[in-house]
Amino acid sequence: MDPEIQKMKEVILVYLDRSGGLQKFVQDCKKYNDSKQSYAVYRFIISINPSDITELDATLGNYILHNPLQAAQIFQSVCFVAVKTLSLIEQLQTEAQISILLKPTHLPPLPSYVLSLSAYPFNYTSPRFYMSEGIVIAMGTVTKYTQGARFLCTEETCPFSEGRFRCIRVHCPGATESATVRTDFVCSLCSSPLQEDMKFRVLGDKQIVEMIDAKILNALKGYSIEKSHFRIQAFTLFLRDELANKMTIGNHYRIIGIPACVQNGLQATACIEVTSVQLYKPNGPSFVSDNFKYLLSLTSSSCWRFTAVLANIFASQVVPPGTYNTLKLAILLSLVQTCEKENADYLDLLIMTSDTLVIDRLLNYSLCLLPRGIRHPPSSDIFPSVSKDKHGSASIQACSAVLAKGGICYIGDLSSYKKDKLELLQSVLESRTTTVFIPGKKYGEEADQQVTVSVQTNFWSFVDVDSSSKKHIQKENFLIGQMDVSLIPFNLVDGFGLLIYNEFPSCRLSSPVAHHILKKAINPEAILYKASQQFRTEDYEEFILFARNLHVELSSEAESLIQGYYLASRRVRRDSIHGSTLSASALKILISLAKAHTKLSLRHTVLEEDAVIAVLLLESSLTLKHGTSALCVAPNPVFPFDLSDENSLQQRDIYLMQCHHQLLKFIAAYSPGIHITTNEE
Repeated sequence: MDPEIQKMKEVILVYLDRSGGLQKFVQDCKKYNDSKQSYAVYRFIISINPSDITELDATLGNYILHNPLQAAQIFQSVCFVAVKTLSLIEQLQTEAQISILLKPTHLPPLPSYVLSLSAYPFNYTSPRFYMSEGIVIAMGTVTKYTQGARFLCTEETCPFSEGRFRCIRVHCPGATESATVRTDFVCSLCSSPLQEDMKFRVLGDKQIVEMIDAKILNALKGYSIEKSHFRIQAFTLFLRDELANKMTIGNHYRIIGIPACVQNGLQATACIEVTSVQLYKPNGPSFVSDNFKYLLSLTSSSCWRFTAVLANIFASQVVPPGTYNTLKLAILLSLVQTCEKENADYLDLLIMTSDTLVIDRLLNYSLCLLPRGIRHPPSSDIFPSVSKDKHGSASIQACSAVLAKGGICYIGDLSSYKKDKLELLQSVLESRTTTVFIPGKKYGEEADQQVTVSVQTNFWSFVDVDSSSKKHIQKENFLIGQMDVSLIPFNLVDGFGLLIYNEFPSCRLSSPVAHHILKKAINPEAILYKASQQFRTEDYEEFILFARNLHVELSSEAESLIQGYYLASRRVRRDSIHGSTLSASALKILISLAKAHTKLSLRHTVLEEDAVIAVLLLESSLTLKHGTSALCVAPNPVFPFDLSDENSLQQRDIYLMQCHHQLLKFIAAYSPGIHITTNEE
């Protein structure tokens, strides 16, 4: 035996003993031995820490990292000797029956160990460990593959025709099913055909996943600051056995695996045989810019001023400061209320407008402030669909809503979608899940399947009120303050958290907006306002990523105010036929709005002031849907007048205090069971 190989075997034994791997191996052997069943292949997973094993022996560490298939054979030999020496598995006969899967805990943080899914050329010819990361854009169903099989010689006089485990075929990374099991294998002793002994075939689970570089998200945004060009291509991952169903469609993962090239007829497919999967969650910024800190200190005398100034100057690259303030505040609230948690507080926006061009630009710009801001292309599906993959199996394709996980999915003009799409959207807004049906016959499966996919994103959309008024006859029996939204199914309109009507109809476009559009048309790169220099797009990106990661909790005062308004509104907004017109989701929306305003204010506790803003925004939305109520808020209750100086901010504070007092009276009159402490001052 080669002395170097012998030394490696000794080091492997020492490493397994020190790391606890030998104890785990003995436990796995005991499970096989207790089953009293003979297998063609006994599969073992051995966890490898490259740093620890390289400290023991650099040659072995290098061999594992760069020749993992050959290194697995050395581990196989060591494990076979251990089994025989310690009599761990009575049924085991030959070394070939042991299948070893090496799983490195990590790889050295060096460029040569990183496999970029967007770099060219893609190095799939080197069968060694690489680390890669990307987003899952398609997932197949879990199917079976052959881990190993026993073959017998068909020549009766041949020694290999006996019932011993001499001819064993074991799956190797990147190999197809035909490499393990087929009918044209011949005996290495007499060249007679081999026949599989079916009762010893060992099956495992297999799942095919498509992953793509995270840069794809930049390509799917409606507007991007980054001007660089890059190549994007999806690659196939094979998840086997314990890794099947370890990935979720739309999530961002880091993987370790071995690249391979799978031949499928005349086509060759580059793939990665995955050995470990880790969910990737990038850390958000731990700070905000100095300009935001200074603005926060200047406005610290009021809980309402900071967010008012933020909304006032937001997106000055697209619209002039001071315009569309209510909409811009709603956008900021929706942006900070994004995360990938289950049962998160969602905040969807539906905008009624006739300035579709300006609103579209504003929403496109806002998308880019999040890593996952997706503009849905009308030609594709919003929600997951099923298609055949390269191997003919069913594959669930991630569409816009899933790729926008933890972000925003902007679906454009709602009136452009057909009835079935709108019904599906309404269902998703209510349940935050969608079900994909997979017909078994179509995709070669025995039974039909239904897969439920979670949809964790905020939806933005708008309705062009000018075009909608031409498509149908408007109703005449409107209540005071109510808008005509009959073009869109009412339940769908109610599914959106906020319904907003922007301030400037196109027939009388404001002078600042018109001047802004003309100046930008002449010089698109021009910086027109001082606010654009002081608060850059990059600063807003950092601010939103920081603010959305803040953990906030409701104070008892804010909770009482929200519950009091909700109960009072349910009593006020009702009719004799349908009962209360206030949906059950309104309470969730109120809490989401209040928490979002707290995050936007860079605080951790929801105060009564945050609840007041939440109530005013929701009441304004309810007025557009159902007409005014006894609370009777103004058409633009959060920004009743322009914010031009400190005096106007002071006037707004006084106005909001009056709204707070009016709200307390409303709760006392229509929800007397709720006790709220009022401030006499």
